[in-house]
Formats: sequence, structure tokens, C-alpha cells
Amino acid sequence: MYEHDILIVGAGLAGLRAALESIEAGKNTAILSKVHPVRSHSCAAQGGINAALTDRGDNWEDHALSTIKGSDYLADQEAVEIMCREAGENLIDLEHMGVIFSRDEEGRLGTRRFGGQSVARTFFVGAITGSAMLHVLYEQTVKQNAQVYEEWFVTKLIIEDGECRGVIAMDINSGKLEIIKAKSVILATGGIGRIFEPSTNALICTGDGLALAYDVGASLMDMEMIQYHPTGLAGNGILLSEGARGEGAYLLNSNGERFMEDYAPEYLELASRDVVSRAEQTEINEGRGIDGCVLLDCRHLGKSKIEEKLGYLQEVAIEFRGIDLAEQPIPVKPTMHYIMGGIKTDFMGQTDIPGLFAAGECANVSVHGANRLGANSLLDTIVFGRRSARGAIEYSSQINSISKSKEELNNETKRIQNIINRTNGERSATLRNEMGEAMTSGIGVFRDTKSIKIAKQKVLNLIDRYENTSIDNKGKIFNTDLIFNLELKYMLDVALTICIGAENRKESRGAHYRTDITERDDKNWLKHTHVAKTDGEVQFYTSDVNITKWKPEIRKY
Repeated sequence: MYEHDILIVGAGLAGLRAALESIEAGKNTAILSKVHPVRSHSCAAQGGINAALTDRGDNWEDHALSTIKGSDYLADQEAVEIMCREAGENLIDLEHMGVIFSRDEEGRLGTRRFGGQSVARTFFVGAITGSAMLHVLYEQTVKQNAQVYEEWFVTKLIIEDGECRGVIAMDINSGKLEIIKAKSVILATGGIGRIFEPSTNALICTGDGLALAYDVGASLMDMEMIQYHPTGLAGNGILLSEGARGEGAYLLNSNGERFMEDYAPEYLELASRDVVSRAEQTEINEGRGIDGCVLLDCRHLGKSKIEEKLGYLQEVAIEFRGIDLAEQPIPVKPTMHYIMGGIKTDFMGQTDIPGLFAAGECANVSVHGANRLGANSLLDTIVFGRRSARGAIEYSSQINSISKSKEELNNETKRIQNIINRTNGERSATLRNEMGEAMTSGIGVFRDTKSIKIAKQKVLNLIDRYENTSIDNKGKIFNTDLIFNLELKYMLDVALTICIGAENRKESRGAHYRTDITERDDKNWLKHTHVAKTDGEVQFYTSDVNITKWKPEIRKY
């Protein structure tokens, strides 16, 4: 029936890379996804994937230092070393699988420079890198005849004797709940973007994996570290890739000034994302914005370069704003984009719960710290997706029995039926919108004690109100009304952990910038924050950052 050695929840880049590694090792492997795999949010990644290839005189240690500096020294340095050392091998593997990376005039793999790095080491496929990688990895899983539970939704992890032994999941097409047994589970469910409004993230990015792990006692680490991308399209938050600035685009204020000269005189528009987002927000707050935005100017790049290197951005600009990037600047603003925090894991993806692994944006092995460098996210998914599979392969090889429990299934069936039976309650969409606005306002580019407290109180209030929500669709088949309601619970649980982390970190570091405590405090806060549930009670604690050879310094761009 539904029994596997390894079950991977999520079919984005981390999940598919894990699946390939597991299948090649001969393990009975299955992938579960609430959407068709190539609809996973990895397809929205545009700009590229970082790697230091030696054929052009680059070295992994420089990549590691840029990553650690970008993280504002909160990244665990041993994890960063692993990622940067293994980047080249993984990049070439992708190229051999069939990812058609752009090439330079000499026929070599081409690069562009991304923020926070002194050299060009970002490999790309135009402005559709994530989509190109995702389709190739999916093709490889099809080639391997991978089993996929497509359009299934996990409602609970099964924990027996302190170990993860599978999941309870709903077949969205029938509405039926099933136990899917596994010797190990890898969560690769992506980010939490829709906790904030607006966001560059897809509607499916609802923090499912983080909430599932948190519910069974796993630690969520550095959850206050929320990345705002500097170039979200005004009005709807659609991402305009850092690749534009990597190709030489400028940021302008209402006076036509290239204002990054004042904030990051050496790196300019290619300073780290937190620095650029704060600069933009400062310009807007001080009256040098245009309708709450600044301008991204690509005109000097020329039409041919824009269409060759940034074709997707040109399509977005024309379709959503009626703007030809070769003729007119486009309004952008800082927009919630990524969470550096996530489920705490070791270098092999192992969480606090034996048998439960995690990789990709939902995980936190701590290679991003307080601020992720652009194009390190795709690298993270590939390196640690593969490593999490290796961890799960080793773990599952030691397990003889698989879950026998049916009690959890009965409890989940009753819980979900209760939601369906409720009438005359509030709509989940109402709560979701209120949550998104409160989180963006309270945990924004700039935050302080008061704003964090207001956001936290709002989330607590929404958690109480959630118990009285109801849905209109009482049917079983493809009940998206029910799925949205279940996702809302995940989002509220995760939102609370973000507020708790922000409330407790009494400093400014990377993306966590407090206007009431503006300095970085290495003496007291060169630490990871953790939020976990023990016997139903929320616990907060800290742990030390792993430092190998790069001592924290003043961070300048």
C-alpha cells in the first residue's frame, strides 16, 4: 500500500534533487506535492546559481567569505564551507543533466555578478534559471519512474517512539485522508511568503513544512530573518530579478539620482539585499520616492541586451505595467521574498526529530544567516537536497519496521470534518489578509519594539479567531476552500514564531533592522534564536554560531 523507505514532501528543486539521489541509491522513494512538480515555486527563481569554478581563476573560499559577510556573520561557517566547496561539482552535474546554461562569447558557461560578491560567479539561463533547472530535474525523475503523489496535501507528521514514521495526507482529488508510511521523511516544502502581503512568492508558499515540523517539536531557527527583495514590481510584488542589476541596471530616486552611491559606494546596486532594501526604504521614507517606490532603470543597457539577457523581465514589465524597459524606468519597492530562518538541521538535513529531514527554503542549515546572497538559494537547494537524501538513506537503512498506527488517522479525520461542519464563521481569506498586512507592517524592512509587539498581538488574536472560521464548500473533491483553511493554520503558527524571534533579538543584524536598537551586538547576539514547542508550550532559546576562520568584522559595501 502506501509504504516507502523515503518520502519527500515537496517537489521543488530541493525535493527533486533529493529524490534523484535516493532513487539512484536503490531506495523505495516517493515524492508528494500539493501541486504538479513543475508548478513548485522553484520555477519562479530567475537570476542564477552561484559557484566558484576554478577554470576562471575563482575559488570557493572567496565565495564562502562573501556568503558569510552577506549573512552579517550569522551563518554557520562550516555549513557555508560545505556549500561553497561542493558548488562546482553540483553545477556541472546539472549541466550534464541538460540544464542549458547561458554561455559567453568563448563558448564557456557564462556568468553575471550578483549582490554582495566582488566577482561574477552566478551561472544563469536568461532570467528563467529556476524554471530551467526544475524542468530538467523533473525530467530526470520521470526517466527514473519516480512515484509521485501529485496534488496531495500533508496534514500531520506521524511520530512514534520519538521518531518520524510517515505522514497523514489528503488526496486533494478525492478528499480522502491516508497514512503514508516511511522509514524517513524529507521536508522540502519551500518558504512562507504568503504570511506577508505583498510577497514575490506564489500563493502555495504557506509554510507547510515548517508548521508540520514545529507541531511535532522540531526547532525553528532564526525565524526573524525575513528577506525583502529590493525589486518587487510596484502594485503586485512580482519579482524583477537581481539579474537586471547584475547586468548593469541602476536604481534612481525621484530626483533622478543613483542613490546607492550614498549607501554602498563600492558595490552600489550590487550591495547585499538587506542593504539595498533599507536604502530604498530610506529614500521612500524621506520623500525621494515616487508613489512609495523607486525606479529600476535598464534603458542604458539597450534593447538587444535586455531581450537577450532579461527577456522575462521585459515580458513582465510590458504585460503588467505597459513599460518597455528599453525606453522607460519601472517602479519597484522592497517586497517580502525569502526566509533565511527555518527548520534547524545538520549538514545532512537531520532535524531535531529522528527520521525527519529537511532541505531548501523550509530548512535552516544556516548558510544564509541574517541575509541570503542572491543566487545562493538555488545552490542551497541542490547541495543540501542531495545531502538530505544521503542522510535519509543512511538513517532508513537502519530501520526495520514502519508505522502501524491508525489512531492518528482517526484523529485527523475528526479534526478536518469539524472544520467542514462549522457554519457561519469568518472566512479564512479575511484572516489571511489581516495577517499579511500586520506582518508586513510589524516585521518590515524597518521594525521596532512597538511594531513587533503589535504584529505579535494581532497574530495571537487571529489564532483565536481561526477556531471559528468556516468554509462554504462542504464537498470532498478538490476542495480548495478547505485547503486554504488548513494552510491558514500553518501560516498563523509560523507567523507567531517569526514574531517571537524578532521580539527577542535585541540588536540589528542583516535583515533584522530595529530602529530602536540600531547596532549589531556580537557580544550578546552572535547567536541563533530558536522557537520550539515542548509539551504544547512554546519555548525560546539561543545557540552559538559556528565560527571556523572568518571573525566578524564591520560590514561595508
